[in-house]
Amino acid sequence: MFNAEIPSRAELPSTAQLVKSTVIAIVAAAVILVTIVLPAEYSIDPTGIGRALKLTQMGEIKKQLAIEAEMDRQKDRQQQAPATPDRRSGLGGFLAGLLISPAAAQPATTAKTDEVVFTLKPSEGVEYKMTMQRGGVAQFSWRTDGGKVNYDMHGTPKGGGKETSYKKASGVASDTGVLTAAYDGSHGWFWRNRGAADVTITLKVNGAYAEIKRVN
Repeated sequence: MFNAEIPSRAELPSTAQLVKSTVIAIVAAAVILVTIVLPAEYSIDPTGIGRALKLTQMGEIKKQLAIEAEMDRQKDRQQQAPATPDRRSGLGGFLAGLLISPAAAQPATTAKTDEVVFTLKPSEGVEYKMTMQRGGVAQFSWRTDGGKVNYDMHGTPKGGGKETSYKKASGVASDTGVLTAAYDGSHGWFWRNRGAADVTITLKVNGAYAEIKRVN
């Protein structure tokens, strides 16, 4: 059996030599880290040596590939995720259907514009009405020339029934506003000239009504 010879104390490295070797190893490792590892792996090149050795370009390529790979993984996860049906849209549509008023459920009336001019003799009366659906809105304005009149703005239900008076006044030369139909039927104005001279009335309407015509 061979027995190795035990080195003498003089042959062993001193503490200073061990410290020196350790420091050299640390410095060498730091140099390798800064000049080779960081540029090649992370495209970090504080000294510029990595770019000169074309190691930084290698790190940039690796970094870009890592970014692209992560984007691909996220895309795959999104494609594989089961689609969750949006129950809110169905519920919202159901509730909206319940809240639709009968007026909104009816077919919309195309907006119209008309201007009517007529003359009332003393004590004469005349009535003009618009055919409208419930909730229909019409803007109106009228004015007189030659005097003042009494008037009543009202509505008559479709098929007959009790009339509704929206507004009335005596001795008026003009009026303007909005008429909103309370129900399906005819809605408009009745004017009477209580003066001693002829009075000309100009009526303008614009809104959701089918037609406007003289009733009497």
